[in-house]
Amino acid sequence: MENFTPVSAFFGGVLIGLSVVVLLLTNGRIAGVSGVVGGLLASKVRDAGWRLAFILGLIAAPLLYAAVAGGVPPIAVTSSTGLLIAAGLLVGFGARLGSGCTSGHGVAGIARLSPRSFVATGVFLTAGMATVFVTRHVMGG
Repeated sequence: MENFTPVSAFFGGVLIGLSVVVLLLTNGRIAGVSGVVGGLLASKVRDAGWRLAFILGLIAAPLLYAAVAGGVPPIAVTSSTGLLIAAGLLVGFGARLGSGCTSGHGVAGIARLSPRSFVATGVFLTAGMATVFVTRHVMGG
C-alpha cells in the first residue's frame, strides 16, 4: 500500500468510463481492447479507422503523460522474456475463450449490467487471485 494513489486512480477511472461511453454513443461499439485489436486483424476490416485510432491512443496517452509530467516512474520487470511471452499468449487465449477481456467485460459489460460480463469478470478476478496465491505462496515467488 506504499504507492496508494486514490486521487489519480479515481480520475483515471473516470477517464476510462468516459471513453467507454463516448465510443458506445458515437460508434455503438464496446471498448474492449481484445475485440478492438481482433477486429483490426480481421481479413476484411470496414471500420479500421476508429480501431487504429483507439490503439494509437493507447500508445500515445502514456507518451503524452510522460511529456507533461516530466518523465515516467521507473518500471522494473524481473520475469524472463519467455515467461512474459507465455503469459501474453495465455491472456490472449483466455480473452478469446471468454469472448472478451477485462476492459470489455469488466468496464463496458458491467456498466451495461450484462449478466455474462458479471460472470466473466468474477472468473477473471478469481483466476488472478488464485494465480497470485500459487505463485507467491505455493511456488515461493
